[in-house]
Amino acid sequence: MDVPRSSFTAYTSLLPPKKDCTYMSCYCEENVWRLCDHVRNEGTFSLEECYAVFISNDKRMIPLWRQCAGHGDNPVIWDYHVIFLHTPAGDQSFIYDLDTTLPFPSPFSTYIAEAFKSDALLRPDFRRKLRIVRADVYLRTFASDRSHMRDASGRWKKPPPPFPCIGTSDSKMNLDDFISMNPEVGWGDVFTLTEFINKFGQV
Repeated sequence: MDVPRSSFTAYTSLLPPKKDCTYMSCYCEENVWRLCDHVRNEGTFSLEECYAVFISNDKRMIPLWRQCAGHGDNPVIWDYHVIFLHTPAGDQSFIYDLDTTLPFPSPFSTYIAEAFKSDALLRPDFRRKLRIVRADVYLRTFASDRSHMRDASGRWKKPPPPFPCIGTSDSKMNLDDFISMNPEVGWGDVFTLTEFINKFGQV
């Protein structure tokens, strides 16, 4: 069910307009890390209400609709994708996706209906899982040396961001632990799409 328009207009975005956000194509994990960092630096909203959401599955083949890289009504098949989730206390959740053609942010129910549609329509190999990592944990643990974006000869598949790689004192590269949908590894919690909707889609 769509959120009443009055609820949407009353919502205060915790991030700048999409055009003012730091964005690099094909580096969604870093884009979302910087959205989390913006919330931390502003200090207006609690990081405990914010999450990095990794979308993938065991085959690393997940369809998403309403993506800027898509064509018409066809989905884009990503190996993984990362979005930002805001869950204000006692209110409807909102999703921020820098790669979508949907509004930034979108009400949770709108994004689910338009971008995810339903796993019931998909072959089992394409059904989506989601790793939900609270923003403060993501900022503290995520690391990427961008090696996944180099081909066998060491050339960049896509130009890297102009800013330094994100690392921690413990790791230079742990992206696979976030993309993995094995709940025994990595940080955060892993949900099926139905479980994700049931947990975060209720007001």
